[in-house]
Amino acid sequence: MSTGSPVGSHRVVSPAGALPQAADRLDPDPEIAEDEVRIGVERLNLDAASYRQLRTAHGGDGAAIRAEVLAIIEARGKMHNPVTGSGGMLIGTVEEVGPRSALGLEPGQKIATLVSLTLTPLRITDGLARWDGESEQIPAAGHAILFGRSIAAVLPPGLPEHLALAVLDVCGAPALVRRVVARRPHASTTVAVLGAAGKSGSLSLAAARDAHAAKVLAVVRDEIEAAQLRGTGLADRIAVADATDPLGLAEAVTSALDGRGADVTVVCVDVPGCEHGAVLATATGGTVVFFSMATSFPAAALGAEGLAADVEMLIGNGYVPGHADYALRLFNANPALKDLFIARVGAHETPPGGADPHRAAVEEESR
Repeated sequence: MSTGSPVGSHRVVSPAGALPQAADRLDPDPEIAEDEVRIGVERLNLDAASYRQLRTAHGGDGAAIRAEVLAIIEARGKMHNPVTGSGGMLIGTVEEVGPRSALGLEPGQKIATLVSLTLTPLRITDGLARWDGESEQIPAAGHAILFGRSIAAVLPPGLPEHLALAVLDVCGAPALVRRVVARRPHASTTVAVLGAAGKSGSLSLAAARDAHAAKVLAVVRDEIEAAQLRGTGLADRIAVADATDPLGLAEAVTSALDGRGADVTVVCVDVPGCEHGAVLATATGGTVVFFSMATSFPAAALGAEGLAADVEMLIGNGYVPGHADYALRLFNANPALKDLFIARVGAHETPPGGADPHRAAVEEESR
């Protein structure tokens, strides 16, 4: 058993000197280094931006989507969408733990990886034969490798795996929202969440509530999603707006917040073009949290400069200490949040090849 790099650089095939996330190709060899862990893969979860792009590119053809995902994994040794630059995460069972692993995992544990598939060595052995290409969650067989500095969470007992995966996939969002909101005066802080009916959006609403924000605004794309949130108690107000329409979005937010922008704006929308609207919708001295892989960070930075907007902009990198436990605690404590997730991913796991009457809409978050 060899000694590997804790950041996984020894798994990089090309280009030389790159870290795994930036690499063109990784080596998914099942033989692990002393600080690595091998996971038997059971389910992949594509991130929303990646799945939307794949579905759009193939006109909703499930077989073509499946074929492209397989081709990406085989070519790159990881699930790293070359168009969106994003991946997702997975659940599986720990098969082998290196003697120097610091992750605290044991063989036989069912876990969710809390690091992106864009940096996780991955090999699929079943051709994704049980996936119809029509959902973000993919039943799969194969193996994945975690490095010395990877992150994973043991799946909680009593929670269906596909629901746990849906929560943990976006667990960085509520933890970061809580941190940002808690730093501000509770008596006056207003929070606007764009894409509030989606997974990360609804958890962000709950986190803003938990952090004692003075007012929480949910921004959704249509009346259907507004109706889903009414009566949940997750938001004080709901606004319907297209987040890709900067002027329209800013007007909707300021109207809902009595003539001023939000102190904290959280972007959970899985389509590009929301950067300028988020900046315009945020009050001077406020904070914009971009928690979407569809975000163009040059557009955000240069747009804010061009608008002479004095706002702090944060990249939601998906990791905050304790984020998995916090997201699960919010989920378990809030029946309305549970209902939203069940409506999106179903109360029970979909049988292989079967149709799920509760299957989520293609959009994880809303425009």
